[in-house]
Parts: sequence; C-alpha cells; structure tokens
Amino acid sequence: MNRLTSRFQNLRRTGRKALIPYITAGDPHPELTVPMLHKLVQAGADIIELGVPFSDPMADGPVVQKACERALAQGVSLRQVLQLVTAFRQDDADTPLVLMGYLNPIEAMGYGHFVHAAAEAGVDGVLTVDLPPEEAHDLLTVLGETEIAPIFLLAPTSSAERIRQVAAVAKGYVYYVSLKGVTGSASLDVAELDDKIAAIRALTNLPIGVGFGIKDATTAAAVARTADAVVVGSALVSLMGELANDAQAMQQAVSAVVAGMRQAMDDV
Repeated sequence: MNRLTSRFQNLRRTGRKALIPYITAGDPHPELTVPMLHKLVQAGADIIELGVPFSDPMADGPVVQKACERALAQGVSLRQVLQLVTAFRQDDADTPLVLMGYLNPIEAMGYGHFVHAAAEAGVDGVLTVDLPPEEAHDLLTVLGETEIAPIFLLAPTSSAERIRQVAAVAKGYVYYVSLKGVTGSASLDVAELDDKIAAIRALTNLPIGVGFGIKDATTAAAVARTADAVVVGSALVSLMGELANDAQAMQQAVSAVVAGMRQAMDDV
C-alpha cells in the first residue's frame, strides 16, 4: 500500500488531520535539506511536500520563487532532488514524501526514467502544478506501473465537472488551492473554504488537503476542522530564507512553527 494511503488511514482512525509542510529542495543550501526534512517530521509533519526548483514557478509567489532561485544558483536539479530523497529514506522509511513542481524537468528527464528513479528513491506522490488531468495520460500511464500517487490541484473556480475529472485520475489526496492567485498571497476566508470542501467531498472519497494562505497555528486549526490535511509552505520557506546563514536558528524557527500548528490542529 502506498505510504500516503496508509498515513491517511491511520490518521483517520485516530481522529487526526495531516500536517503537510512544504520546503524547496536545495534551499537555502543543499546540505541542509535532508536534516530539515527530519526536523519537520520530529516537529509533527505527517507528510512532506518537497519542491523541485524551477526557473519559472508561475503558480508560486515571491517567497517560493526566491527559494527556487537560491537552489538553482547552487545547481540543484531534479536528479539531485531525487538523491536527497534517497538520503532521507536512509533514516526514514515511513514518512510519505511528495514531489511538487513543474512538468518541464520531468519531460527533460523522460517520463519513464523519472518515474523509475522516483520509485527507487522512495517518492510517494507527484504533484505537477502545470499538468492538467486531460493532458496527463502519458505520465499517468507510467506512474500506474508504480505505487507513486498522481496528485492534482483544485481551485476556488473548479466546476463540479472539473472536480470529477480530477477525482477520476488522482490518488493519495487532492490539493485544494484555497486562494485565487499565487502561493503566499492574501488571507483565507474559512467560511468560504468550508463550503468548497463540502462540494468537493460530495464528488470524491479522496482526502482533501488545503494549501495557500495558511500562515499560522490559528489558521491551520481552522482549516483542520473541515479539511483532511493542512499544507503550509510560504510561511516556512520565508523563515528559511531569512535565516539562511544560521542553520541551527533556521531549523529551530521552522520546527517551532510546525510544532505550533501540529498542537493547534490536535486541539481542534
């Protein structure tokens, strides 16, 4: 069984919601990524989204764009990201890990080569931001030969037909983008979010993760009341950028934010 499915089943049995932090691989320094992944797990992460650096991250705001720039400046490629996953798996065989990024690096590597290497490294899911389900047949076919889950985005503007399209091909969970715009923008309308999650839940049995606009423990707890998973990215990546030259302070600050969210979610 895929680690994502197993993790969500275990969380459901205990009445808890998944906390999914996102960081960009190689940011602020490649040698800090694996230790940071382990710190996230220790702080309460249930699943981790690891961003693949890309030169034109169109769905991401300035915070993640700068993180990609820092990683790319140090030569971090998709192949190196998979090496980091392999290194993480040496000490953690249980935490589900999802690669989040854009199609171009996967196409450059080749679908078959990428999926084989990702499976070997220990990747559990792939979220390709700019790949809609109707154009994903080739990648889905190759992913179907493994236990790697294809994960797709839904937006506030997604119609019922779009939700059905995504639900038909997605595995692991669906990622609901709670805001119109890019990562790190605006603030979350929790009442509106509740209505949209109810509409999605009526059309799929997959767990629903919510990201964009989650910046603190209070917001994480509010989202956890309705969603199955809370995704936090820009708030963590911003701290990592600010503390890039002090690895210990960076790890402590990011861990504190994640631990605070975990506690607030458990208190719901």
